[in-house]
Order: sequence, then C-alpha cells, then structure tokens
Amino acid sequence: MARTLGAPYSYPMTKPLVVVGSVNADLYVEIERLPRAGETLDGTNAAMRPGGKGANQAAAAARLGQATWFAGQLGTDAFAPALRVALGDAGVKLDHLGMVEGASGQAFILLQHGGENSIIIVGGANQAWGPVSGSLASRIAGAGAVLIQREIPEEVNLAVARLAQQAGVPVVLDAGGADRALGAELLPLISVLSPNETELARLTGLPTATRDDVVAAARSLMRSGVASVLVKLGSRGALLVSGNDAPIEQPAYPVSVVDTTGAGDCFTAAFTVAMLEGQPARNRLVFACSAAALCIQKKGAMPSMPLRIEVDQLVSRHQR
Repeated sequence: MARTLGAPYSYPMTKPLVVVGSVNADLYVEIERLPRAGETLDGTNAAMRPGGKGANQAAAAARLGQATWFAGQLGTDAFAPALRVALGDAGVKLDHLGMVEGASGQAFILLQHGGENSIIIVGGANQAWGPVSGSLASRIAGAGAVLIQREIPEEVNLAVARLAQQAGVPVVLDAGGADRALGAELLPLISVLSPNETELARLTGLPTATRDDVVAAARSLMRSGVASVLVKLGSRGALLVSGNDAPIEQPAYPVSVVDTTGAGDCFTAAFTVAMLEGQPARNRLVFACSAAALCIQKKGAMPSMPLRIEVDQLVSRHQR
C-alpha cells in the first residue's frame, strides 16, 4: 500500500499518478510592496526554493501518499542538482526527468507582506521538449490519472492527453502557467480542468465576479468538451461544476497566510489524489482545501507541500 513520509498508517492502493510539466528554480525576494516605475526598494530577504507547477504538483501528490512519477526537463546549470534532489526527497519517482543543455526554468517571485506574490517566469529547459518517449507513453498507459499544467509547450500536453485518452486514463489540467487560449483539440481530452477565477474569465471571455458568473463560465467550457471544471476561488474556497449535477461549493479554511505561492498547485494535486482514491466529490474538495490551507502557512512552493498525516488531521478537526 502507498505510504506517506511520517504517517503511521497506510492509504488505499491506487494506480500511480503521472505528472507531466515544469520544474523551476524559484528566486524569491521579500518586499513591503511592489515598486513603482523607476523606483528602487530594499528587499528584506532573498532565497532560491524549488518550484515549477509540475514539480510542485508531483511533490504535493507524493507527500500525500500517492505513488507519483514526474516527467519534466532540467537544464545543465547550477540549479539543476538541487531541483532534482528536492523532488527525490519529496518521494517523487524521477525515471522521466530529463536534462537538456542550458538553463533550467526559473521563476522570479516578489513576495509581499501578507503572502501575496507577483511572478515572472523564464521557461528555460521547460520549453525544450522533443517527442514523448515510448517509456513515458507506457507509463501513462498504466497510470490512474495524468496531471498536466501550462508551463510547457501545448503540443506536449496535447500529445500526453491523447495518449491518456487512448488508454482510458483521466486527464487533469491545471489552467495556470500561461495566458493564451486553450486549443480546441485539447479541451475534449480533459476530465477535470482547474482554473482560478481569473484564468476562467480569460479562457471564456465571460465575467466571474459572482457565483452564478463562475458557474456559467464553467459550463461554457463544458460545452467545449471538458468533462468537469474545478474552480479555485482563493480565500472563498473552491467550486466544482460537473455534468448536470448541482455545483458543489467548499469554503476555504481561515488561516494566517504566509505565502500563497504553490497553493493552487497543492490544491489541484490533492484533489487528484482524492479522485484516484475514489473519494466522493464533496470529500475531494474538503481534502484539497485542507491541503491548500496548510500550504499557505509556510514559505516556498515545493517546500510548503503538506504531509498526508497533516492533511488528514486538519480534515478530521473540521469534521467534528
């Protein structure tokens, strides 16, 4: 059975998760506020922490007790060894983590007091993909689910989603990582599309100011072929729109926010783990919101991903 680091008990055996996506060196600067044009500000701290949407989600799933393979690309720079070690330490299986000449992906993160952040991405090795290998195709065919994001080329996501569909494997797509439209070919291959409300508005061209707006925008994506839409609403929680069923809402847990970087990745990964375990839809949302609530109480993206035992304890406290 799958086990989590630090957990004294086991969880339901599931097929493995395959995460295909980005891995970045997150270069943090902590600041009081964003600088104005032409202004110089003093930072209070600076650090490099491992991240990237794909790597964050793989680490989150592995720390939640899910057998997880990650497929991605590192460069040959000084950041690459530390990024590989961080993924391995989280329990992620790295058979499909490649290396290309040049720089690894980097994210420049301006972290303000209160936890809000502004991020600039430099794709680096994350954009240097070739065709999907036969070994990765085989891994996808044997998976319980495939999780993708948008910090790698869309043609890679499309190839991966097609392979998953051929094998009857559900595809979860986190909509973060790019502001371009989703291709019409990709949408019908997605079992769960997970945007935040800003991404949902951008993808649909529809307003997302109210709950009804969010539901209407989600259903417009479903008319394009997406099976279900999982909307991340930040401090308001999350909303799942699926089929003809009534939308399911889950409020966020009130916690002290330290750093929101990676919270959406944590949420999507946790929801996918709960889906693989066969948890009911409501329970998936509770589990995912609990994981995200723990994530935002620590600095960094990958380093803040919670252990399974921590999430289970939080879920239990809120169910009393």
